[in-house]
Amino acid sequence: MFSFEAKVINRQGSVSQRFPVRRMYNLGSATREAAVAVHHQEEVARAGVTIALHIPAPRIYPIDTFALTTEDLIGVHGLRTSGEVEIVLVMSDRLYVGVGSDHTDRDLERGSIVWSKQVNPNILAPTLWDFEEIADHWDACVMRSRVDGRLYQDVGVSAFLSPHDILKILKERVPGLPARDFVVFCSTIVALDKEIGFGQRWQFEMEDPVLGRKISHTYQVEQLLDEIAEPYRVPLVTGKL
Repeated sequence: MFSFEAKVINRQGSVSQRFPVRRMYNLGSATREAAVAVHHQEEVARAGVTIALHIPAPRIYPIDTFALTTEDLIGVHGLRTSGEVEIVLVMSDRLYVGVGSDHTDRDLERGSIVWSKQVNPNILAPTLWDFEEIADHWDACVMRSRVDGRLYQDVGVSAFLSPHDILKILKERVPGLPARDFVVFCSTIVALDKEIGFGQRWQFEMEDPVLGRKISHTYQVEQLLDEIAEPYRVPLVTGKL
C-alpha cells in the first residue's frame, strides 16, 4: 500500500507520522456557493476545457495513489501545466487537514479532466494539522499560491465546503469509500487575474491566523523532454486530444 510521511502539528508540539493511503479523490467545484465556482469554470473554459456540468457539484475524480507526492521537484511534459492551492483532507486515525497543489496538464485536460489530473503529481505539503483543534475557527484560515514569485491565488477556506461536509458527500457518492486511509484534494478557485498561470516555481500555503501558524511548500517543475537531444525527441502529441 502507498504511504507518505508528514509532520503532524498540534497543541502538544509536533511528531512525524506515516500515513497509508488506500484511495485518493480530487474534487471540482467544491465551493459553498455555486456562483463562486463559476469564475474558475470560465477560466478553464477559455483554455478549451469542458466541465461535465450535468454532474452535480462537487464533481469527484478518483486518482490512483501513485500520483501523490510530498517532493519539491516534479517532472512534466510540455509547457502548459499549472499548479494551484487546495485544501487537502487526510482521513487516518482521525481527520487531518493540510494544503496541496493539484498540478494539471492543461492541454490534456481538454480531452479528459480525469486523465489530466492523473498524469501529473498531486503535491502535498508534508505538514498536517489535527482538524478538530482548529474546527472552531476553521473559516478564519486562508490559502495563497504563487507562480515564479507572483501572487496567483489568495482565498479564505470559507469559500469551500467544510471538511465534514466534504466527507459526508463522499460517503453518499462513493459506495466503496473506506472508513480511513484516504486523501481528498478539495478543489480550487479562480486566479487573481482570472487566467490560468504557467511557470516553473510554484509555492502554496495555508495560514491559521488564530493560532499563528502556517503550512507552506514550494516545488519546481522540470521539463522531462528537455533531457533528450532535440533531433531525438518524440512528439508530445501524436493525435487529436
